[in-house]
Amino acid sequence: MKAMILAAGKGERMRPLTLHTPKPLVPVAGVPLIEYHLRALAEAGFTEVVINHAWLGQQIEDHLGDGSRFGLDIRYSAEAEPLETGGGIFKALPLLGEDPFLLVNGDVWTDYAFARLRAPLAGLAHLVLVDNPGHHGKGDFRLDGAQVHDADGSGETWTYSGISVLDPALFAGCQAGAFKLAPLLRQAMASGQVTGEHHAGQWIDVGTLERLAEVERLLGERG
Repeated sequence: MKAMILAAGKGERMRPLTLHTPKPLVPVAGVPLIEYHLRALAEAGFTEVVINHAWLGQQIEDHLGDGSRFGLDIRYSAEAEPLETGGGIFKALPLLGEDPFLLVNGDVWTDYAFARLRAPLAGLAHLVLVDNPGHHGKGDFRLDGAQVHDADGSGETWTYSGISVLDPALFAGCQAGAFKLAPLLRQAMASGQVTGEHHAGQWIDVGTLERLAEVERLLGERG
């Protein structure tokens, strides 16, 4: 199974750190944020990783290279203009192949064990959901057993972690350009094609300087 890291965001809420440094390379406890994902993917047995980028993307390629120092083979999908999540994945599909792949947002930090996602995919997508953070209290989706449904006001809701396994067939009929992933997921949910699980461990959307400091505090506690 291949993996894709979404790394094309501009990180405007983390200025001034991201004015001259792409968000995935912002250091967290002395280590670029994206390297935590790369190390975790290698530890979980992944060997092939695709990274998309746009803002200051050449810096990402220059820093990570071919991935060999992480025990990985990294390939890049450069975007001349922002394509949003769905469009960025669609552009990278030729590098990802025809089999289901792991997807992870480059700007989250988590202790989730990626090896758990190497199981066969039942449907078009499998989502890892987490407790709703303070900045996203309403959540995104709800779980009914292993099935994921759109939040409709009934039942407990969870937040999409930015970690999932997707079948390329989810993008059937899509066309090149900028578009979001969420509508595709909701369409698949409506036909019972999306499974999910709840991760109760550590997860932080490193979208602000305050949350960056929170990750550094958690890593400091780990020693």
